[in-house]
Formats: sequence, structure tokens, C-alpha cells
Amino acid sequence: MGKRKQVRVGPPPTTVEEFGDALLAATPGDADRLAPGFTLPPELAEAADRAGQHLIGRACRRGWLPEDLHQAAQRHLDEFAGSYLLDTLAAYAGQFTVVHPEWREQLDAAGAVRWWTETEPHLPQWAAKHILTPSEAVAAVIDALGLLRILPRLTVVLPAPGTPLERPVRHHVDEKKLSRVRALLAKAESSSFPEEAEALSAKAQELMTRHALDRVLVEAGAAPDTPASRRFWLDTPYPDAKSLLVHVVAKANRCQAVFDPRWDFVTLVGDEDDLDSVALLTTSLLVQATRAMIAGGQEDRGRRSRDFRKSFLVSYATRIGERLEQAAESTIAQEPDLLPVLASHEKQVAATFTELFPEVVNKSVTVRSHDGWGAGRAAADRARLPDS
Repeated sequence: MGKRKQVRVGPPPTTVEEFGDALLAATPGDADRLAPGFTLPPELAEAADRAGQHLIGRACRRGWLPEDLHQAAQRHLDEFAGSYLLDTLAAYAGQFTVVHPEWREQLDAAGAVRWWTETEPHLPQWAAKHILTPSEAVAAVIDALGLLRILPRLTVVLPAPGTPLERPVRHHVDEKKLSRVRALLAKAESSSFPEEAEALSAKAQELMTRHALDRVLVEAGAAPDTPASRRFWLDTPYPDAKSLLVHVVAKANRCQAVFDPRWDFVTLVGDEDDLDSVALLTTSLLVQATRAMIAGGQEDRGRRSRDFRKSFLVSYATRIGERLEQAAESTIAQEPDLLPVLASHEKQVAATFTELFPEVVNKSVTVRSHDGWGAGRAAADRARLPDS
């Protein structure tokens, strides 16, 4: 029989400073002690606001973007704590007149908008909106602050709000060509025939490479843009295997990629338009790979195991990478005069990547199912890719 542990409980906090210290040191189980009644003390509401603004500001200055915070919240918080975190983010961004346009786009896409009035503190309005008792609201606040406290420093992809905008304006995207690529990938995702889906994906790669070559011709003689970077979040399960698919697509499109296994995202470095292509094609191929993996296990229970599915995805990514490289190289071969310019672009991307990630470690993904490897390669190898 275990011994009971005695815990000394001090007097309840009363000032904003005391509530702030208590919130940062609390666990969700302390919510009843901090908000025992039917109303939220104004000192507690102010303390929550101050702590949230401090921690969200620190996270943004450390490289976390609205999309990153939204993804982290979806993975580690419940609905209410995630909602509170987004409100905190909206309040933080609203303090600044200078906000990078892409940072603002991510803020809007995450649904972080300032909806509450200034006549009273945010916390009681938020609790009323979600029909939460004071202790339930405080428990959500503690969860949200707890996540913000542990966020590590990330590579800065976009400047935080309030930072002077020094990044050059990106070149105009050819929406007509991107629409053709999207149409091909939409057909690939809707096709029930793996051969057709993979052929359509390869054709999309050819179009994207052709678009990159056209861009090089237009920009000939002009100073090239500094390579950009962005993050691509991966869903579980098997994020390490899925990251390999992102890597091979990035390589085929003259970009570089690095996977962060702590948070399941890949950081991409490359020309802006090439990064658009990588995100577009990777999203489609992940849908196709998952469908092919599930279809491969419909009639065989052994093919539903974790080892089989992870090995399938690794093999699929490896073979798809080979085919995308072939599609890109065959297109580039038609414009041999552009090889030096493309090489210069890739050299600049490599230099930027090394500057951002000076200590990258190469790690392999373990494959434990020979059957899964063979099935994945077969699924990626059945396509007869077009020559044009």
C-alpha cells in the first residue's frame, strides 16, 4: 500500500502578478483552485492575457508562424485550448502595423481573428462564447500556455510582426500553367487506376519543370531572388516515411528539404515558384500513396500491419522519386543551354540551405517488411510515363 504524499497549498492568488505566476506553474487540475466560483476574477483574466501575449510573442520571434501554431495546437491541444491559443495569436498580431503579407495570409487561413470587444477582458468573453465554467476556461488557458512554453526555436521562414520587410517581392506566378498542373493532379487523385494516376503525376512534373525553364529564360540577366523557405506539416502515422516523399519531390524540383521529427514538419528551401510546385505535387502524391497503401491491404490482413505500411510508403517514395527525376531530366534535356543557369540556381539554394541548417544529420528510415517494400515499388512502377 503506497504512502500518501502531503502537499502544502499556499493562500490563493489575489494580484495580477500572483495569478500570472500561478498560471505558468499550474496544471489543468489546478483550475478549480484558481477559479473556484462562478465568475472569473478580473486579475486572473488580466494575468492570462499578459502571459499569453508574452509567450505567443516569444514563439513568433523564435520563428513560429500562424500555420505552425495552428498545426501544433491541433496535434497537442483540445478544441477549447486551441481556440484560446488562436485568439491569443490574433490579439498579438493586432498590435502591429507592419506584418508580412504571407504571415497575414497564414493568420487568416488559421481563422485567428479578433472578434471580442475592448469593453471587458477577453477571457470572460471567450468563456461565455464557448459556454465554459470559469474552471473549465482556466484549464484551457493552462493547457494553451503550457504548449507555448515548450515551443523551441525554429528557423525563421518569415519575419515576425513588427519586423521591417526586407525580402524582395516574388515574381508573378503563371496561374494558367499552375491551373493545368492542378487539373492533372486532381485527375490523378480521383483515378482508381494506379497506372493512370502516376502517369498524370509525372506529366504534372514535366509541366512544372517546363514552367521553371520558362521562368529562367524570362529572368535571364536579372539578379536572381534569394531562395525562400517554408514549412510543410505532415500528418501521422508514419511521418518519417512521408517526409521521404517530400524530400524526393523537392529534389526533383531543385529544392532541398530537412525533416524535424520532434514536430513532424519538413522545412523546404528553394525558389518561390519551385516551392509552390513542391507543395502542390507533394500534397497530391501523399493522397495517392495513402490510397495505394490502403488498397494493397484490402484482401490481406498481414498487409495492414504497421511494418508493411511504413515499408510500402518508403518504397513508394523511393521509386516515385526516381520517376520524377526522369521526367524532370527529360524536359531539361530539351534546353541544354539552360543547364548552367539551373546549376547556378541550385548552388544558391544549397548555400542558403547550409546557412539555415549548418548541422543537418542524415538518417535512414528503417524498412522491416520485404513484402511492403515490394508492394510499394510495384505500385509506383506500374505506370507507363509519357515521353513528352
